[in-house]
Amino acid sequence: MKLLPIRLLPGHDLRRALEAAVAERGGGAAFVLSGIGSLAPAILRLAGATDVREITADMEILSLSGSIAINGSHLHATVSDAQGAVIGGHVAYGCIVRTTAEVLLVLLPDWCFSREHDAATGYDELVVRPASQPATGDGV
Repeated sequence: MKLLPIRLLPGHDLRRALEAAVAERGGGAAFVLSGIGSLAPAILRLAGATDVREITADMEILSLSGSIAINGSHLHATVSDAQGAVIGGHVAYGCIVRTTAEVLLVLLPDWCFSREHDAATGYDELVVRPASQPATGDGV
């Protein structure tokens, strides 16, 4: 396990930048341990929804967590607006850092995460393998 603290600058796409940070270090598995900062816009997919919701107001990131695999990520965020109203959901591409995003990643070099179709849920779900074990597509 290796910790990777990073700061994302204004204009970065939150999800793409985190995926890139892991990939640049040759990582096949990582978790977001914590994250704070601000976004404008925030683009979230709410529970059970198929479409994303774009919130154009300045938003504070209250919490950020999730996993990053070699072929995608699954991130959740809780954000609040200037009145303190809170909303949370799946982080979509297009969440743009407004002033900063301070994120602590945990890199897991002995593991490989991938996202593979799960017939039971109908979604691409996390599959965890030792880094030495090649992907089989059947899930673990």
